[in-house]
Amino acid sequence: MPEPRYDDGGAIASTGAGGATDLAMSEAETLEKTPGGPQGTGPSGKPRSLWSDAWRDLRRNPVFIISALVILFLVVISIWPSLIASGNPLQCDLAKAQEGSQPGHPFGFNGQGCDVYTRTVYGARASVTVGVCATLGVALIGSVLGGLAGFFGGASDAILSRVTDIFFGIPVVLGGLVLLSVVTSTTVWPVVGFMVLLGWPQLSRIARGSVITARQNDYVQAARALGASNARMLLRHIAPNAVAPVIVVATIALGTYISLEATLSFLGVGLKPPTVSWGIDISSASPYIRNAPHMLLWPAGALAITVLAFIMLGDAVRDALDPKLR
Repeated sequence: MPEPRYDDGGAIASTGAGGATDLAMSEAETLEKTPGGPQGTGPSGKPRSLWSDAWRDLRRNPVFIISALVILFLVVISIWPSLIASGNPLQCDLAKAQEGSQPGHPFGFNGQGCDVYTRTVYGARASVTVGVCATLGVALIGSVLGGLAGFFGGASDAILSRVTDIFFGIPVVLGGLVLLSVVTSTTVWPVVGFMVLLGWPQLSRIARGSVITARQNDYVQAARALGASNARMLLRHIAPNAVAPVIVVATIALGTYISLEATLSFLGVGLKPPTVSWGIDISSASPYIRNAPHMLLWPAGALAITVLAFIMLGDAVRDALDPKLR
């Protein structure tokens, strides 16, 4: 039997059976003492969950950090626009109509003599409010209906599938022109209601497929065999593991709803004056794009940055929550 060799530090490094066993045990002890533990585990050596792994990846993703900072800034100015704009967006001076940048008015004036900078800042409130409220409504209704249909199946699943097929056949912009043309309210709620009405089928399809996939996992079958109720399986086992795709799609859709609100307002059927909206300002500035392009470029640029930030945030969340992309 070969004699074991010792290196300068006294560690066993020979090819003997005992030496190999001791070396493996030494490596295991070193791995246990490592603060972070092996890959996929936390500081205590316990396996990390999908959400902890996702948050760990998001914190290291510059795309997520930049988009989150932009969105945080938009939310702050939506709640407190007076922090960076001291003027009144409805106060206009026709003598300054279409004039360019001036001291105290960096974006110039629009066709009515209103300060473009102030209106651009205050326009974030309506757009962000519509996007957030529409996304919450769509996510709530779509995830509940789609999740229940995917879990129980049968007639409820078949009925939901046919209903969503009908809604998918309605063009969004055309539906908005028809439904919102008869609305005279100047608040954001008719637009939010329209988006929820036509937006929930997409989320319901995503939730349905995610629940069907999660329902077939072994831990759900084990819970069913142990006598767990349907409510416990849905809330405790299926929902936490099926909600990730819904969050990703809802985050990306938020930017889409902001863009849709601007489109409908541009066409004259979305938000209406005196509400301050980027879509309204873009619509009123479009005839003067050759003589006074600043009237259109600033609200259009704010809209583009906002939509891009939410889409980038959704892409970052998708990459973090999808284990196949790791």
